[in-house]
Amino acid sequence: MRKDLTFIVDDWEYNPDDVTVRSILGTDGREKIQMRLDLGVLQMEPHGRPDGKRPYGHESLLEYYREQLQLHAEVYGNDAEFVLDSDACASLRQESMQYYYRYLSLFHLRRFDEVLRDAERNLSLYNFVHRYGNTEEDRAVLEQFRPYVLMMRARARACALLDEKKFNDAVKEVDAGIEAIRKHWKNMHREDQLDNCREINFLNEWRAKIEMTRPLTLEERLQHNLRRAVECEDYERAAELRDQLKAIVI
Repeated sequence: MRKDLTFIVDDWEYNPDDVTVRSILGTDGREKIQMRLDLGVLQMEPHGRPDGKRPYGHESLLEYYREQLQLHAEVYGNDAEFVLDSDACASLRQESMQYYYRYLSLFHLRRFDEVLRDAERNLSLYNFVHRYGNTEEDRAVLEQFRPYVLMMRARARACALLDEKKFNDAVKEVDAGIEAIRKHWKNMHREDQLDNCREINFLNEWRAKIEMTRPLTLEERLQHNLRRAVECEDYERAAELRDQLKAIVI
C-alpha cells in the first residue's frame, strides 16, 4: 500500500488565497470530496458523516444523542433532566467541524442543495447543544459560529436562485440571512456586534452587487424610459409608456 502523499500534493497545488476542492472517484468506486490544505489533502464522503464513520451504529453523533433524548423522554415523560456532558458536547463540536469543511467544499463545487443540507444540519446541532449542554460554556461555545452558518445558508439559497435568474428572490434570501444574523445577536444580547459583524457586512455588500448587476424587469425598463421621455419633454412617448405601465400593473 502506498502511504506517502507526496505524489498527490505535488500534482495538486495549494492556493492560500482560495478554497481548492475537487470531486474524485475513490478506490471503492464511490465519489469522494477532497479539499487541498497547506499540509496535505482532506478527503470526505459526500453523504452521511463526512469521515464515513457510524458512531454507535448511527449516521452521526447528533442522531445518536437525539435517540438518547427520545429514550429519556419515553422513560421520564419529558426532557427536563436530559443533559449532554462536556465530553459529549466536545464530540459534537468536533463532528460539526467535519460538516463545516464539507459544506464549504460543496459551496465551491456549486452544489448548493447539499450545502443547505449540511448547513441546516449544523444549525440543528447548535440548537441541540445550546438546549441540553450541561454547562453555560458548553451551551454557548458554538454560538460564535452561528452567524457564519446563517450566512452560508443564505448564500447557498441565493446562489441557487441566481443560477435560475431569479434575482429578486435571491435578494430576498440575502435579506432573510441578514435578518437571521441580526436576530441571533439580539437573542444573545450582543447588539454591540451588529455594526461590525463580518457576515452582515459581507451579505450587505453582496446584496448591493446583485442589485447592480441584475437585469431590469419590464416594469423597471418602462419606468426608466418614462423618466427619460419626460426629461426630454417627449410627452407623446411618455403617454405611451404610461399606458404600457398601467397595462402590466393591472
